[in-house]
Amino acid sequence: MTQAIHCFDTASVRFAIHPAGPDGERCIVEIAEDPLRDLFGARGGGDSLVHAYLMNADVINALALARHRETRGRPVRLETVDFETADAGVCG
Repeated sequence: MTQAIHCFDTASVRFAIHPAGPDGERCIVEIAEDPLRDLFGARGGGDSLVHAYLMNADVINALALARHRETRGRPVRLETVDFETADAGVCG
């Protein structure tokens, strides 16, 4: 089951991805509040942001995994621009 938590102090939702599959390494990634509001329909506070992530986790996780691989394991924070510049295979 996909889980996520709203982090008020960083204005983001944090979640885990598993680059090597479910039994492999667990990496924490965050998505800023802006793309959750601007692109994924969040309208309220923390619960709304987490819900927007959960409803769109497949798309968000795919981009997070791609960014994780591009950055070679450095921390990943997804912003609106990441979705605007992603290729259609990830986000559409």
